[in-house]
Amino acid sequence: MQEIPIRLVKSNQTGIVISLLLFLLTSQLWIVAILWAIQLIGLVSSGRLNVFARIGALLPAGGSGETQAAELTRFNNVLAVVFLSLSLIFFAAGWNIPGYVFAVGLLGAAGAALAGYCIGCTIYYQYKRLRRRL
Repeated sequence: MQEIPIRLVKSNQTGIVISLLLFLLTSQLWIVAILWAIQLIGLVSSGRLNVFARIGALLPAGGSGETQAAELTRFNNVLAVVFLSLSLIFFAAGWNIPGYVFAVGLLGAAGAALAGYCIGCTIYYQYKRLRRRL
C-alpha cells in the first residue's frame, strides 16, 4: 500500500485553512476558486502537482516518519474538491449562505485534522465498514 508522508498531508491542510481564512476575512471568491483549482489538480495528479504539498516537500522532513495511506489521502482530497465545488456553485447561483456553509465546513474539517482529529478519516472508516456489510 502506498503511503504519503504526513508532512505533505499537513501542509495541504494548512494551505486549505489559510486560504479559507483569507476568504472569510476578505470575501474574495477568487481565493476559493484558486483553492478549488489547487485541490482538483492535486486530485487528478495523485498529489504530485498539489502546490501546498510541493511547498511541504521543501520543508525539513523531521524525524517522525509518520505517513497516511494514499487511499485515505485521496478520499479526503475528493471531499475537499466536493465541498469547494458546492461552495462555488452556490456562490455562483447567488445562494451565499450555503456557499459559506460548505467553505466553513471544509475549514472546520481541515482545522480539526491539523488539531489531530480527521473527520474525513472517520467518514472513510464508516463508508468502508458499511460497504463490507453489503
